[in-house]
Amino acid sequence: MLLVFFLSVTGFAQKSPVDETDMAIKGIPRKGQRVTIQLDSKRVDDSWKKQLDERFGGKVKADKGIYQMTAVVIEDISKTPITIISKVDAVPTGTTVWWSIDLGNAYLSKDGTPAQWKASEKYLKDFARMLYREDLAIQVSEAEKALVSSQNNHMAVIAKADAIKKDIEKNKAKKAEIQQMLAQNAAELLQYNNLIDSNLKEQEAARADIVNMRVALEAVKERMNKIE
Repeated sequence: MLLVFFLSVTGFAQKSPVDETDMAIKGIPRKGQRVTIQLDSKRVDDSWKKQLDERFGGKVKADKGIYQMTAVVIEDISKTPITIISKVDAVPTGTTVWWSIDLGNAYLSKDGTPAQWKASEKYLKDFARMLYREDLAIQVSEAEKALVSSQNNHMAVIAKADAIKKDIEKNKAKKAEIQQMLAQNAAELLQYNNLIDSNLKEQEAARADIVNMRVALEAVKERMNKIE
């Protein structure tokens, strides 16, 4: 499942569509470029603002989600200073980054300034690719952590199985010990039963001796009585 997601995101990164679209900024319609990125809008907005700040320093003015830069230079687009108005929006398919560029003598447009259009298109696409690569790097890191966790869990399961096997062996040894004790107990019981039988015979013999002694005693008494 994760691999399928990686492949789908890679597909998005290779195809970051850029189109020409108008947008009203503070009630003023402006023609501009828009790139669609299939990522969370807050993340895209934070990265876009960070890139603008790093590229243009203190020239970025943010006002209610609208970024404006005056007298900045992007050499790939124009060697002379330009003015940029940009906006990031959340859409059902992800996030759009839109900007309108005032080249000084014309506004950026697909037909009117084709060379600058291509350069600006590449700039937006490069930004989208960078975000996709970052996103993939995060997912790879998370997947690696998940793999390590799975491996640790697998080792724990194996260790648990080993512990269970040891418990089984202990149980078998205990069972054998108990069986041996039962066998010894049975032998002792048999010995005790034999002793009881022998004792009963001894008791019978003792009772016979008592009878004989009484008979002998009576006989002696009788002879004594006959003495005159």
